[in-house]
Amino acid sequence: MVENYADHVSDDPAEWVRSILDHVLHHVERESTILDLYTSAADDSESKALAYLVNLLVEDERRHHRLFAELAASLQNLVEWSHASPAVPAIDFHRCDYSAVRALTEMLLQQEEEDARELQALHRELINVRDIALWDLLVEIMQRDTDKHIAVLRFIAMHTDGAIA
Repeated sequence: MVENYADHVSDDPAEWVRSILDHVLHHVERESTILDLYTSAADDSESKALAYLVNLLVEDERRHHRLFAELAASLQNLVEWSHASPAVPAIDFHRCDYSAVRALTEMLLQQEEEDARELQALHRELINVRDIALWDLLVEIMQRDTDKHIAVLRFIAMHTDGAIA
């Protein structure tokens, strides 16, 4: 519950959680407005390229909205002292077989790092057509997704006592 955060925050844990919840709820409202603007822009555009790119942003904004809603629900559980399962679970990797998780994480991390190298090579090949095609931009987006995947895998490794650099 809220008291679990006492050793990790400098403020009163209950006040800290409420403050974070307020911030998240404000962001959820803002994300809804942004999502509406993106959707309108994609729907109203006569440019297929613009509509395509804006729809990529719409996908991301929808995911962001869902994640913020889940975060808000989890914080609300804390504020209300609810015993319901939070939408965003607490870190409970202690329930896993650490050696199996480390092995899987290491394998997936190697795959993601190989993907990163391949995407970098593809980026170098496509850079000369960036003014006439969307391809290089799509590769750049995938590079950022790969960076995100690597960060998640490193988080898992760090929290399962298998720090993989």
